[in-house]
Amino acid sequence: MKRICFAILMLAVSMAAIAQKTIVSGTVVNEQSGQPIAGANVSFVGTSVAVVTNADGFFTLKTDQTPKAIRVSHLGFQNLIHNLTTTNTSLLLKLRPAAIMLKEVVVTNDNARTLVERAIDRVPDNYSKSPELLKGFYRETAMKRQHFIYVAEGVIDMYKTSYTRSVYQDRVAIRKGRRLLSPRQGDTLGVKVMGGPVQPIQLDIAKNTDFVLDREVLDCYGFSMETPQSIDGRMQYVIRMEPRLDCSPDALYHGHLYIDQETLAFTRAELSLDMSDREKATRFMLIRKPLGVRFKPKEMSLLIDYKLEDGVTRISYIRNVFRFNCDWKRKLLATSFTATCEMVVTDHTNKDVQHIKGRDTFDSRDMFYDRVEYFKDPHFWEDYNIIEPTESLDKAINRLLKRYNQE
Repeated sequence: MKRICFAILMLAVSMAAIAQKTIVSGTVVNEQSGQPIAGANVSFVGTSVAVVTNADGFFTLKTDQTPKAIRVSHLGFQNLIHNLTTTNTSLLLKLRPAAIMLKEVVVTNDNARTLVERAIDRVPDNYSKSPELLKGFYRETAMKRQHFIYVAEGVIDMYKTSYTRSVYQDRVAIRKGRRLLSPRQGDTLGVKVMGGPVQPIQLDIAKNTDFVLDREVLDCYGFSMETPQSIDGRMQYVIRMEPRLDCSPDALYHGHLYIDQETLAFTRAELSLDMSDREKATRFMLIRKPLGVRFKPKEMSLLIDYKLEDGVTRISYIRNVFRFNCDWKRKLLATSFTATCEMVVTDHTNKDVQHIKGRDTFDSRDMFYDRVEYFKDPHFWEDYNIIEPTESLDKAINRLLKRYNQE
């Protein structure tokens, strides 16, 4: 299992109007409970334009086309098609929990591992057979205790070769981005952990099988079947994977793999790094830390979503969360930090696809903070589709801007 390295860097430094666009905003909630649904996929029907809802269930979707409807989907809920009118600018969309209809086919725990291997074998059939260019929105944040101290976000292009090839020719380029960091010296911490804009390449488990699904590494896991679930109206096998302790010198994952019952495509992975051996977890998560700082890992969780469209399964959303404590040798109390990286694919094409040039490529050794500019323009995103900031993040950004201007 290979390590994927990127820097989330916290340093003691300072940190238009849209014409002829269809813009639809709204909130997605559970029809039964009324609770907002985070991470729901929202797309214009008949287009490849899509976003996901934020933690408050809110989204904004933009296109220069004239779509007639939007489609909303989420794990465990029935799909919703909502017809659009000229007045549909702020919607309340209610998703109904999906009833689980079990098929006659029975998959036992004895061959759950075999099902995973069959899904690996079917990757060339289920995923893109030609190069594609995916456009996405990426955001990384850091919190010290309960307060945001760092926000950076950007629009990225991803060049992905055919799934019959490895990830080594896949590339990421940052097209536009911005960042903001607390100017307070007490918020200073320089730590390199995993994650970053290279996530859609490195964490694509269907293509980069070295990450989790290496066949030799599979021997270090136990597999079992759980209750099937519905994703986007399609039934999924749900396979639980648990690490066999002392099987590998590297940290392994607890998690669930979702496999489409018809195509055997991987459609979702929920993974959590095993923390029973803190030394292994630290070696896997931590790339670099300041001298004198003690790093104590608490959590590393991954969510990887795929979407079936026109017979092709594509990566659509990734979320990576790190929780850790840091303390200084002469201090009695440790400080808790949470770092989050997330990326949503907002559009894609396989027509006239050009390889991203070397000078534009974002490397896993690069730091996102150094490649983007300071927050300043209120209309910065213009017509780009983004993951809308939550209410708490929006307030935190305003506080950081005020604090920055006071320094």
